[in-house]
Amino acid sequence: MVAGSMPVFAGGTQDAKAPKETGPIELTIWTHEDTNRKALEEKYIAEFMTANPNITVKYVTYPSDKIQDIVQTGFAAKNGPDIFNMEIQKAYPFLAEGFVAPVDLAAAGYKSYKEIENSYMAGMLGPVTVDGKIYGLPLELTNWCIYLNKKIFRDAGLDPDKDYPKTWEDVMTLSEKIVKRDGQIITRRGFDFRYGDYLISWLPMVEQLGGKLVSDDGKKAIINDAAWIKALQYMADFGPNGKNLGSPTYTAARKVFDNDKNEIAMHLSGLYQEQRMATANPDFYNSKDWMVIPYPTFKGGKPVPNTYYGHYYMVNSQVSAARQQAAWKLVAYMLGHGEEYLSKVALVQPTKALFDSATFKNMPYSNVFKADLEKAPIVYYGASSLLINNLVKEAVESVMLQKTAPEKAVETLRTKVQQALDEQ
Repeated sequence: MVAGSMPVFAGGTQDAKAPKETGPIELTIWTHEDTNRKALEEKYIAEFMTANPNITVKYVTYPSDKIQDIVQTGFAAKNGPDIFNMEIQKAYPFLAEGFVAPVDLAAAGYKSYKEIENSYMAGMLGPVTVDGKIYGLPLELTNWCIYLNKKIFRDAGLDPDKDYPKTWEDVMTLSEKIVKRDGQIITRRGFDFRYGDYLISWLPMVEQLGGKLVSDDGKKAIINDAAWIKALQYMADFGPNGKNLGSPTYTAARKVFDNDKNEIAMHLSGLYQEQRMATANPDFYNSKDWMVIPYPTFKGGKPVPNTYYGHYYMVNSQVSAARQQAAWKLVAYMLGHGEEYLSKVALVQPTKALFDSATFKNMPYSNVFKADLEKAPIVYYGASSLLINNLVKEAVESVMLQKTAPEKAVETLRTKVQQALDEQ
């Protein structure tokens, strides 16, 4: 979902002003941390540099919750990376401001933008297509479902195959049965949220209740107060000042689940988490003690799954034409290994060929992710989507941690999001 029309931006102008460059080229890639992907991409980069001895590449990773600020600072200082990737709702503002160069067709090995479009599943390039030009190539398309530890369910007297949560009310009830504490400190969580990425992981709960972040015309913020209030009240009840079942102050759920140390029974993540689990704890991965289930729905709510989002590799429009060409050539080379990204890192490039491949179909629970994906909306993205995500974060965490009344949090959120929309 995109906020209204995209601002007029100076992509072409910035391309024209990019400095000329001759001689050897040094490229810099900034991307989020992923140990498995780092090893794979460093291999591709080494191969690329051998085949292109005039090009050297510096590969830099940052924590996923920090990279947007680092990229923003880099571009503000006209010292951004040649190549970068982030979730589309975080990357889109850079595209809207003209900091992203369109795909160089010759360098990337395509004859036309239509040829690129035809290589991918329908709609997958929509967020990075402007006036017929494509401004990013997908590294991955991701939706989140719930990973479940069967051993912890059994320890709590539950049958994971029958008692797994179907609704958010179930999530609350089951978490109360599973949770363990040392005083007020939780030592075992039933479930905990994916804090930080609220437009992806939490906004669908509001939409299940009939609420919207932005009106269909992109002009009005926070639709259906009752839905927002109910979803925020749920978070207040779930948090440390309510039933004390989870909190943003604990270690991220996805980081402890793979340890299989009786710390958490359920968390939200994507198909990629399987490969991280296989690397971090192969015994647990190869056991039959975990499963993946669909994103829950409120009782009586609309069947809105977790939104999906894309990570697109993008190229800096502020650098020379020669560096842009080299950058797109490298991006195309790396992304030309779609099945290996899937088999080694569990990242799904949304190409038609990959979704039809045996590699995808044979991955554990890929059918669960695919079934939710087929019904899922894309994450909200727009010129202010990064700011708006942070405003939603403020609202949710204020009711959880500061005892702010949901009604007051909604009013504050409406005012701030409306201001962001008006200033786009």
